[in-house]
Amino acid sequence: MSESVDVVLIGGGVMSATLGTLLKELQPDWKIVVFERLGDVAQESSNPWNNAGTGHSALCELNYMPNADDPSKAIAINEQFQVSRQLWSSLIDRGILDEASTFINATPHMTFVTGEKDVAYLRQRYETLRKEPLFAGIEYSEDSRVIHQWAPLLMKKRRKGEPFAATRVPAGTDVDFGAITHQLFDHLTENGAEMRLNHEVKKLTKKNDGSWDIRYRNRVGGAPGSMNARFVFVGAGGWAIKLLQSAKIPEIKGYGVFPIGGQFLKTSDPAIVKQHQAKVYSQAAVGAPPMSVPHLDTRMVDGEGSLMFGPFATFSPKFLKTGSWFDIVQQVRFSNILSMLKVGATNLSLVKYLVGELMKSRARKVDSLRDFMPTADGADWELIQAGQRAQVMKGGKLQFGTEVVSSTDGTIAGLLGASPGASTTVSIMIDLLSRCFPERIGGWERTLRELIPTLGTSLNDDPERAAEVTGTSADKLGVLA
Repeated sequence: MSESVDVVLIGGGVMSATLGTLLKELQPDWKIVVFERLGDVAQESSNPWNNAGTGHSALCELNYMPNADDPSKAIAINEQFQVSRQLWSSLIDRGILDEASTFINATPHMTFVTGEKDVAYLRQRYETLRKEPLFAGIEYSEDSRVIHQWAPLLMKKRRKGEPFAATRVPAGTDVDFGAITHQLFDHLTENGAEMRLNHEVKKLTKKNDGSWDIRYRNRVGGAPGSMNARFVFVGAGGWAIKLLQSAKIPEIKGYGVFPIGGQFLKTSDPAIVKQHQAKVYSQAAVGAPPMSVPHLDTRMVDGEGSLMFGPFATFSPKFLKTGSWFDIVQQVRFSNILSMLKVGATNLSLVKYLVGELMKSRARKVDSLRDFMPTADGADWELIQAGQRAQVMKGGKLQFGTEVVSSTDGTIAGLLGASPGASTTVSIMIDLLSRCFPERIGGWERTLRELIPTLGTSLNDDPERAAEVTGTSADKLGVLA
């Protein structure tokens, strides 16, 4: 007979870790089991070397504001990141997360562009954002001396006469989502949750009573097993679509995903790292997906500083770095094949971009780095493979973002998509709780507001409150407000 539990979390990433932590605070009596197919958690998208760790808050990412006069999406993403900051601050107070410096560090966020068209755009973007409370600290300059003070490596030996401009927000952050994931899961297992590593979920079947039968296999030895759960969350990155299709919920019909990989150039040379303390984003190439916006990033992982530049798009049919070569084919259903074909036919610029990226030699990738850092020496940089991102395909369109798919009865939910992903995890999981537990969310509200004081309100609409809340979380996290 199958063991019965309250909650099964599939996937050992920051999404499952965050949802599990929230549920443990809200329902400490519930039994939670986590299935992770690899030998440790945070080995795919949550791993610090598989993402940029930007702490996406739209301070520097131009793709969140394609229209320089419309800040609505940028504000929404910043609001979501403030929710994450508030929860992390509360979890430090409760001893659930370790000292803030183990997972978050102050790192200015910058945008740097060249050419008259992009300079004009960035100038207008600055004029729009500087009026918004959550972007109050933004700075703008077209002066090479000022930009050199902000980020020397951008300006050394740069061609004269080239139009350029930059914005800078000192209150940016670098976040190690792998560290957050490990710390949250450590707390969960210390408080009764069960972690099953090297266990791969193979099939999900709904029973007549509304619960779910989970069939799994131990990847060490191959022993099969089963478990029954009242609620299932599939937070398995690109693998999620396979499991949601296995569950045969009608809500997954029509969905497909397109995998895009990435590589970064990385250096840990202290002499180079100390000259660049910022995350600097620019404009994406024509046809490039938003996740491929070029950026030169300061990273802090396990106490060591590094710089990463990229990403350079790669292609693999796998939905995870450790996935199957048949992933992209196995997702095909009658309900999604026409939508997927339409995506291919209407995204020829993306196809052209990917082909160009795949043909880039290492030398050409270093040349791209020199567009940011004119003095770059390829011998100082190594090429590393980043994570796989499964972009959502739905209704004949390729969507860039994250999307929760849940059953009508709220007994199962999963997450599809990519950026801004990890940075907005808390808001995504709060939304999931509201969807899947409508009869309980009212009773949970008091605890949720203890964890996230501004839950359900807009900080950007209240400048004084915005300053107070960002200042409080900044003090707790050891970053700038």
